[in-house]
Amino acid sequence: MEINQTTMMMTSSLVDSMLFGASRALCSPFAVFIQIQGCVICLLLALGWAGAAYVRNREIRQMKKAMKDGNHFAFLSHDLDDLEHSKQVQLPGVTVVMPLKGFGEHNLHNWRTQLTSLYGGPLEFLFVVDSTEDPAYHAVSRLLLDFNDDVDARIIIAGPSTTCSQKIHNQLVGVENMHKGSKYVLFLDDDVRLHPGSVGALTAEMIKNPEIFIQTGYPLDLPSGSLGSYCIYEYHMPCSMGFATGGRTFFLWGGCMMMHADDFRTDKHGVVSGLRDGGYSDDMTLAAISGAHKRLITSPPVAVFPHPLASDLTFSRYWNYLRKQTFVLESYTSYVNYIMNRALFSVHCYLSWGFVSPYIMAIIHVTAALRFHFKDNLSEEPLLNPNGLRLVGGLVICTAIELLSMWNLTRIEVRLCNMLSPEAPPLSLGAYNWSLVFVAMVVDNFLYPISAIRSHFSQSINWSGIRYHLRNGKIHKIDRTMEKGKKFSDLAAKRLYARKGAQSKISILGSFSRSLAQWRQPKKFDV
Repeated sequence: MEINQTTMMMTSSLVDSMLFGASRALCSPFAVFIQIQGCVICLLLALGWAGAAYVRNREIRQMKKAMKDGNHFAFLSHDLDDLEHSKQVQLPGVTVVMPLKGFGEHNLHNWRTQLTSLYGGPLEFLFVVDSTEDPAYHAVSRLLLDFNDDVDARIIIAGPSTTCSQKIHNQLVGVENMHKGSKYVLFLDDDVRLHPGSVGALTAEMIKNPEIFIQTGYPLDLPSGSLGSYCIYEYHMPCSMGFATGGRTFFLWGGCMMMHADDFRTDKHGVVSGLRDGGYSDDMTLAAISGAHKRLITSPPVAVFPHPLASDLTFSRYWNYLRKQTFVLESYTSYVNYIMNRALFSVHCYLSWGFVSPYIMAIIHVTAALRFHFKDNLSEEPLLNPNGLRLVGGLVICTAIELLSMWNLTRIEVRLCNMLSPEAPPLSLGAYNWSLVFVAMVVDNFLYPISAIRSHFSQSINWSGIRYHLRNGKIHKIDRTMEKGKKFSDLAAKRLYARKGAQSKISILGSFSRSLAQWRQPKKFDV
C-alpha cells in the first residue's frame, strides 16, 4: 500500500512538473506570438462580420423607409414605379437552369420558391437531371403537374457526363436548351430557397450595369442541431463577409450565378470550353476566368438565401462535405490559377491552425492554474507564470467579441430574409445553439488542414456517388461503379438513385403539393 501511494505521489509530482513546465514554456516569446495571433484572427473576423452586418442592415433600413413612404412591395423593389405594368412588360427574358441530383427533404419547398418567383418578364425553368432513374426526375414531374402549365418549366435529360463534373454537364445542357430570347441565365442549386423578388433584383442589377460578368449570392445556413450542421454553418460564415459587399466582390458561389446568355452562346472568354473540358467546380472555374479577363463579379445585398440543413446531418456527412470543399483547390484552369489556389491552400491552413492553437494553449494554462491552486505541498519557488492566465483572459475577451459579431450578422440576415419573404414562415434566431457554434469553430478549423492535405495527395473525390480523378487540375477520369453501393449523398442524405421504373411515393410529396402560395405566376416566353 505504501509503495502504491509513493508511486502515485511520484507520478502526480511528475505530471505537475510537466504541466507547469508546459505552461511556463507557453509564455515564451514565440508561444506568446501564437496566442496573440489567435486574438488578432478573432478580432479580424469580428470586424469583417461587422462590415457585412452594416451592408445587410443598410438594405433593411432602405426597405423600411420605402414601406414608410407607402411602398408595401419594397421586398420586390425600392421604387414602386418599377412595378408598373409598362415597365414590367419591357423586362428581358431569363432562363433558370437547375442541375439536379437526388431528392432530399427540403428540395420540394426550395423548388416551389423558385417556380413562384414574382419576376414580371419572360421566365423559363429548366430542371436538368442525368437520367429518368434519378429520384429528382419523378419529384419534379409531380411538382410541375400541380402548376397546370401556369409556368414555363420543363425537365431535360442530360445523360452522364464524360469530360467534366455531372453538375457542370447538366448546366451546359441546360444552356443549350434555353429559349433563344433569353438575355440572362440564372444557375441555381436545388438547396437555394429564393425570395419572391430575387430574380427581379438580380436582373435589375444586370440591366443597371451591363459590365457585370456574373452576379452571385450566398446562403444563410439554418443548423439542424447536430454538431455537423453547426460545423457547416461555421465554415460558411467567414466566407459570408466576402459576399456582403453590396457590390463588387472576388468571391463566387455556384448555388446562385446570373450571367449573360450570349456569353454561353458565343463561348466568350472560353466559359463553355473552360467548364466542359475537365471542369470540376463551376464557381471556381468561372471565378478564375473572370479574374483572368478582369471581368466584374457583384453580389447585391438582397442576395442572401435561407439554407436549412438536413435534420439528420451526421458528423461523417459534414466531413465528406468538407472534403469536397477543400478538393476544389486542387482544380485549376491555368498556371496563375494554380498559384492562387496554392496560396489559398497555404493561407487557409495556416490561419485555421493559427486559430485553434491558442485554445489548446489556453487549456494547458487553465489546467496548470487549477492544479497549482489546489496543490497542497507547494514549494517556495513560484512554479506558475501569471502571464499565461492573462493571455487566456485576452483570448476569452476576443472570442466573446467574435461570437457577438457572428451573432449580430446572423440576426440581421435572418431579419432581412424575413422581410424579403413576407409570405413565408418567419425564421428565428432562437434555434441557434451558440455553445455548439464555438465548439464547431474549433473543430472545423482543426479539421480543415487535415482535409486539405488529404485532398492534395488523393487527387480524387466522391461527389454524389461518382468518383472524379484529377490530373493537372482537370478531370481526366470518371468512375461510376460506386452507384451500386451508394444510395444517399454525403451532406443532405438525398436519395441519389431509384430502381428502374420506380415512381416516387405519393405520401412523400402529398404534404407539399397543396401548399402553393397565391402569388402571381411568372410570364412565359411568347412562342
